Amino acid sequence: MLTRRAAVLNAVAAATLSAVNTRTASAATPHKAVPVRLKLPAPSGPHPVGTVSLRLVDTSRADPWVPTRPYRELMIGIRYPAHAVGGYRRAPQMLPGEAAGFAAVNNLAHVPGDKVDWAATRTHAYEGAPADRDRGPYPVVCYSPGAGDPRSLGTTLCDDLASRGYVVVTLDHTYDASAVQFPDGRVERTVLPAEFDTAYPDPARIRALLRKTMAVRVADTRFLLDALPGALPGEVRGLPDWDRLGMFGHSAGGFTALQAMHDDRRIAAAADFDGVLAYVQEDSDSGYLSSVAAEGLDRPFLLVGKDGNDLSTVPSWNALWRHSRGRGEGLTLRGAEHATYTDAEAMIPMIAQQLGLPRKTVVENIGTIAPGRAIIAQRACLAAFFDRRLRGYTGAALTDRFPEVRPFSRRNRSVPHG
Repeated sequence: MLTRRAAVLNAVAAATLSAVNTRTASAATPHKAVPVRLKLPAPSGPHPVGTVSLRLVDTSRADPWVPTRPYRELMIGIRYPAHAVGGYRRAPQMLPGEAAGFAAVNNLAHVPGDKVDWAATRTHAYEGAPADRDRGPYPVVCYSPGAGDPRSLGTTLCDDLASRGYVVVTLDHTYDASAVQFPDGRVERTVLPAEFDTAYPDPARIRALLRKTMAVRVADTRFLLDALPGALPGEVRGLPDWDRLGMFGHSAGGFTALQAMHDDRRIAAAADFDGVLAYVQEDSDSGYLSSVAAEGLDRPFLLVGKDGNDLSTVPSWNALWRHSRGRGEGLTLRGAEHATYTDAEAMIPMIAQQLGLPRKTVVENIGTIAPGRAIIAQRACLAAFFDRRLRGYTGAALTDRFPEVRPFSRRNRSVPHG
């Protein structure tokens, strides 16, 4: 199913096939003439949230996806605790060019992307709002999205984390993300569908594509960590505490977070939301491990799986657990699907209601867990992890408040982690 995307390949294949799904769903499903408009849930922390965006250019390497471009160009977003937001505009989730690219190529199964006004969605972050410096500097957490996804698809989690007192840096992987819009208005769209078409059906070429995709993402992350401290705009200069640095991501972004932590000691803790750590086609496939899975980690990490994904069913997670000396934490969210850990959890029910999509489409994308509970629980899991690992806080067990959250059972653990 398209929304599995637990391996990078699934996201790439989903991008290739999404246009067919959109045409099929549009023909079979009644819908209103007016495009659907969406709302994202408000952050739950005590801080209002400000945001700025920034273009970064890596002149040390040609773009790995478009070699005729002599440098690698990235867009990032920075979410931060704001002092006051009155008089400032709420930032859009996607700029017009990004919205058009997402409508054309996305990883949502059987959702007619052309029937949604993706550019109309507003976040709960305010553009250029003054930072709350009185309680800073703040720990920094970077975010990497799934393959084919824009950085904006993690807005629900990123805005919430910023509202709890973090500087959150979101990263678009250009030519991987569905579309990236730069300050001059230029839009660069994904090349992954074409790359996958070239590789398919040769397994060796597909694995090579997966390896390249991850290598580019990790290189992007390390360049971000090199360049950003000296390139921060005035609104947030001096706000991040770079000595307390974490990273998280969804799907390929979760893989990116753990692999980047393996490769770069600046990252003190990382969380992976349902991202497989091997160059394989299915979550349950063995072999072809990444170096982070084969060698393990010596710093804290968190694995969060959809319902059914744990150490007994995902071999690459089991390998990471066995080989790691760092403190590992593992959770499954009962009733969750792969896309539960993106903004799809908030969006799909609204789209389904307004377009009359069947219950099957909702479940295929975001599972059976109640969306409100899913959002509250995953926010709590993410914040609690970074509060422990970057701030040294302690708190009550999440399972006391969220029966949907199930720790990896000890019978599935190959080594004793806490």
